[in-house]
Amino acid sequence: MDGVITQTATVHSLAWKRMFDEYLRARAETRRLPFEEFTHAHDYRTYVDGRPRYQGVEAFLKSRGIELPFGSPDDPPECESVCGLGNRKNAHFNRIVESEGVAVYDSTIALLYAMRAQGLLLGLATSSRNAALVLGKTGVASLFGSIVDGIVSEKLGLKGKPESDIFTTAARHLGVPSARAIVVEDAVSGVQAGARGGFGLVIGVARENNVDELRENGADLVVRDLAETSLDEIARLVRARRAGLPPTTP
Repeated sequence: MDGVITQTATVHSLAWKRMFDEYLRARAETRRLPFEEFTHAHDYRTYVDGRPRYQGVEAFLKSRGIELPFGSPDDPPECESVCGLGNRKNAHFNRIVESEGVAVYDSTIALLYAMRAQGLLLGLATSSRNAALVLGKTGVASLFGSIVDGIVSEKLGLKGKPESDIFTTAARHLGVPSARAIVVEDAVSGVQAGARGGFGLVIGVARENNVDELRENGADLVVRDLAETSLDEIARLVRARRAGLPPTTP
């Protein structure tokens, strides 16, 4: 969803930065230590992007040598726990979405409608627990025959990216074998998940100018925007994969 369908990846990054910088600054002041900010280029992309919310909090804190109790998903945002910090980030995200709305990538929406016109089934798999809020702002929820988000993952006990659980579950809900499904992802953890799940094709969308990184982590085709490919090109690459030929990427 975020970064492929909706232009909310930047909103997530901003919300993470606001939350972690506030926390890290307060922690540094209390302990009389230097403040080291949360960065998009390294911290967001390495530890947070594409991961379930609390898993992202844990991964980043571990990178800084910070240990907090995990807590409970019901922890209030002011609670100093992994879940509390995750919920604090979510409060920032919700405020931004409510005040600014949600924009979509028009090229993605056009491709989705073209796929629907060809009778293809569409599923949405996301680590976000905000899928209902975000999709409700866009009006595109009806395009998807299956939606597996962070809330569904928690109920089913699914592992987050880079494991393939959310994608294989979405495909299964559609009644489609993974080998006959395509994964489209913008996060490194997402293309890793698609590659691990045995999907027919993994398309990486390099919103972060990270073409090589996505390709190295399992994407068969990498584009900077889905306007750079087409249904015909995707079908050709799928046929090449089935024939055991290496897909050629631009």
